[in-house]
Amino acid sequence: MFFLVKTALSGLIIALVSTVARRYPGIGALIASLPLISVLGMLWLWQETHDPIRMQAHVTATFWYVIPSLPMFLAIPWAMRHGTPFHAALLGGCLLTVVLYLATTIIGRKLGLPL
Repeated sequence: MFFLVKTALSGLIIALVSTVARRYPGIGALIASLPLISVLGMLWLWQETHDPIRMQAHVTATFWYVIPSLPMFLAIPWAMRHGTPFHAALLGGCLLTVVLYLATTIIGRKLGLPL
């Protein structure tokens, strides 16, 4: 049952963002930029484990993984302004993010970050 609640709430947030963004792109972006999924993930993790060590590790790793995801939000509009179709720009942005995640994981481990 808890899984269904998590799924429904997460789906509602995605539906809200896309619905609002259709009429008000800036407000849709604001809602999407809020760390709602991260907060929900923390709530779900805490509800299921009550483990402060695991929570600390999760939140710290989330911080370090947010950084390499940010360039995607610059790359997609840049590519589209230069004539790249949306789906190709999105794919390129996602691939860029994957590469940056891998780099973050490799470099982070060498620096002793808890990833």
